[in-house]
Amino acid sequence: MGASLAIVGARVVPVVGDPIDGGTVLVADGRIAAVGGADLSVPADSTVIEAAGRWVLPGLIDAHTHVGTAEEAEGWAGNDVNEKTDPNTAHVRAIDAINPGDLGFKDAVIGGVLAVNVNPGSANPIGGQTIALKCWGRTVDAMLLRHPSGLKSALGENPKRVYGDRKQLPETRLGTAAVIRDAFTQANNYLTKWANPEPGKPPERDLKLEALGQVLRREIPWRQHCHRADDIATAMRIAQEFGYQLVIDHGTEAHLLADLIAAAGIPVIIGPLFTSRTKVELRNRSMANPGRLAAAGVTIAITTDHPVVPIHFLIHQATLAVKEGLDRETALRSVTINPARIAGIDDRVGSIEPGKDADLCIWSGDPLDVMSRVESAYLDGRRIYHYDYDLRQGVFADPR
Repeated sequence: MGASLAIVGARVVPVVGDPIDGGTVLVADGRIAAVGGADLSVPADSTVIEAAGRWVLPGLIDAHTHVGTAEEAEGWAGNDVNEKTDPNTAHVRAIDAINPGDLGFKDAVIGGVLAVNVNPGSANPIGGQTIALKCWGRTVDAMLLRHPSGLKSALGENPKRVYGDRKQLPETRLGTAAVIRDAFTQANNYLTKWANPEPGKPPERDLKLEALGQVLRREIPWRQHCHRADDIATAMRIAQEFGYQLVIDHGTEAHLLADLIAAAGIPVIIGPLFTSRTKVELRNRSMANPGRLAAAGVTIAITTDHPVVPIHFLIHQATLAVKEGLDRETALRSVTINPARIAGIDDRVGSIEPGKDADLCIWSGDPLDVMSRVESAYLDGRRIYHYDYDLRQGVFADPR
């Protein structure tokens, strides 16, 4: 089958292999057909993109965002991040609140971010179901990569503040942990009832417990918002108790437990990094922390937590982490293949490999150079964006 698109002459960075100078990427039917050097044969019917002097990378991925649910320039009317009405909202779903028309999706593409994981917020000890999706399309259903891709939970200051102000459980860290333990205990009992139903009397469905059951069956990861080292230790303790797959989100003080986290094989989605220390648990925020974690053998992904940091600054956070000690290869993996694996979408995105979706960006130069920009972005082999140097602005294709 002939390739419909051929990008030639670029420095191709496949992420999972060595960069290829003067490389070629062939695309057919929306997928990557082949990757190689200048000697790779280009089918005669291909549309050829000359990319000499450019860099080609897979679309970047941000594994922790609120894009589409915390809409840009919409204020309260476009904010659907937190359902702050119950400490346990395991049944709510980010997919039901995402607006594909959010300006944040355009910002993402401009910054080379072609896929995201969208989480509910951190007001509740159990916040709801996350979703992984692409950053361009008319409906969230058409953009979908994986749903649910995890279940959000929060430890630390946020649930304490929200429910403490109401004089309601949980007012404390111990109360937050108790809410989570109680929910998993109920979910275990629920799974047992469904596995051994009374004859002629199946249990009634419970959407909260069904979602928690997916975590207990290790079908989706538990996405644990936590900053302080003691909260991270609590997250690890509860995960060991109930046997689920844990992902640490934020991990501001994860470097203080880096050896324990690495030994447990727990990934850390670290960030946002471009913020001030707005609360106590951010006291030890540092651009050097990603490098410290990686040096200890922890798998990391870097996040903007958009809109906390605008999503098109994702690559710049990686750049400054390199400045403070993170190696370049890990920096690029932390915004491509690592978040793809954490979100469970690495079979489709995160690297340039035959068979994967042709979600590609052509950069003007090294993406870790702040002067480089995305000149063209492709989703499923279709160009959805290009930068017009004459107009000095980006131009988007119709999302259909």
